[in-house]
Amino acid sequence: MGNVYAYVRVSTTGQNEDRQLIAMARQNVPERNIFVEKQSGKDFNRPMYQRMVKKLKEDDVLFIKSIDRLGRNYEEILEQWRILTKEKGVDIVVIDMPLLDTRRGKDLMGTLIADLVLALLSYVSENERKSIRERQREGIEAAKLRGVKFGRPSKPLPEDFVHICNRWLAKEITAEEAAGLCGLTKATFYNRARTTMRRTFRNSSGRNSADL
Repeated sequence: MGNVYAYVRVSTTGQNEDRQLIAMARQNVPERNIFVEKQSGKDFNRPMYQRMVKKLKEDDVLFIKSIDRLGRNYEEILEQWRILTKEKGVDIVVIDMPLLDTRRGKDLMGTLIADLVLALLSYVSENERKSIRERQREGIEAAKLRGVKFGRPSKPLPEDFVHICNRWLAKEITAEEAAGLCGLTKATFYNRARTTMRRTFRNSSGRNSADL
């Protein structure tokens, strides 16, 4: 019988890991062997996880509260599961999912069940990610149709912006000076000036056409 370890993870420093720690205490995991991580589960480049993996040896047991505490990317979870159970010979126990307990069923059937459960989780997770992206895309398109604009709001222009543009066009001031008067960067001044002058020209042309 090897040592018993636990991996506890929350995504941010503001989240509380007490529920997971209580679960590990009920499994009699020594406090010194509990590795707590406060980091996103998008990949496995996490210092506490990597430190724990280095300590794990054959016949050790690793407890996690739920599979998503191990990570969010199920393709990488499958790879880590393979490394831990096949290469390092570690048993993994997912407390919230009894089927994912490699101590039970060391035979082919037990291994097959665990592999099938992980594969199913991977499939469900990938489809959920696709559904979320599709809902986000549809939501953005619907919002655009309602006139909602995305991105950072444009900085308001000074009331005399057109006057400043005219002074710049007349070469009374440089572009840098014009941008400074408007509180804009030079590149932003160019873009806003181009848009404003184009709009002003269109409006002027429209009035002239109407007058004719």
